[in-house]
Amino acid sequence: MPKNKVLVLYAHPSQHRSEVNQSLFHAAENIEGVTTVDLYYEYPSYNINIDREQKRLVDHDVIIFQFPLYWYSTPAMLKEWQDLVLEYGFAYGSQGIALKGKRFMCALSAGGRADAYQTKGYNHFTIRELLYPIEQMAALTGMLYMAPLALFGARTAKEEGRVAQHTKQWQKLLTALVNDQFDYKRAYEVEKINPYLNQLILGEKE
Repeated sequence: MPKNKVLVLYAHPSQHRSEVNQSLFHAAENIEGVTTVDLYYEYPSYNINIDREQKRLVDHDVIIFQFPLYWYSTPAMLKEWQDLVLEYGFAYGSQGIALKGKRFMCALSAGGRADAYQTKGYNHFTIRELLYPIEQMAALTGMLYMAPLALFGARTAKEEGRVAQHTKQWQKLLTALVNDQFDYKRAYEVEKINPYLNQLILGEKE
C-alpha cells in the first residue's frame, strides 16, 4: 500500500517532438501511488480549472513539475499554472497553508550538455541556480524542496541510448517517493539528484 501520493504535473508544448519527456510521463502512469496530469492536454486553451488543481495539490503528498527547460525556465503552461493556482490565502499568506509540509521537486530535460550548466560553463549557472525562482516558490508556499532530477543533452539522448537508463532512474525515484524511502534532507542539500540517487533511496544497496 503506497505511503505517499505523488502528483506529476507534466508540461510539454511540443509532445510530438518529445524523445525524453513522453517516455518519462508514460513510465510514471504505470506506478501505483502516482497521479499523472498532462497540463497541455487538459488545458489546450490555458483555461485552467483552479479548484480542481488546488484539490489535486491538497490530495497529494509529493508534487513534481516535469518539463523540458525552455529559456532557462518552465514552459508557459507551468508559469500560468503557478500564477493562477497558487493563490493568496491558499498557497501563501497568513491563512495560506494548504501546501505546508508537502515535498516538491522538478524533473526536467535540458538540451545542453551537463558541463554547460556550470559556473564557468556556457550557461554560467548550475541547473539548481537556474531553478531558484521555483525553489523560492516552494519556500514561500511551505513546501519542502528537493534538488532536480535532470537529463542533459536531451537532443541526442535517444540516439545515444540514454533515455532508457534515465527512465529507469525516474521509476526508481518515484517508487522510493511513494514508499517514503527517500532521504529528503540530503535531497535538498545536493545540487541535482542524478549522481546520488542510489544513496538517497533508503535501504538501497550501492
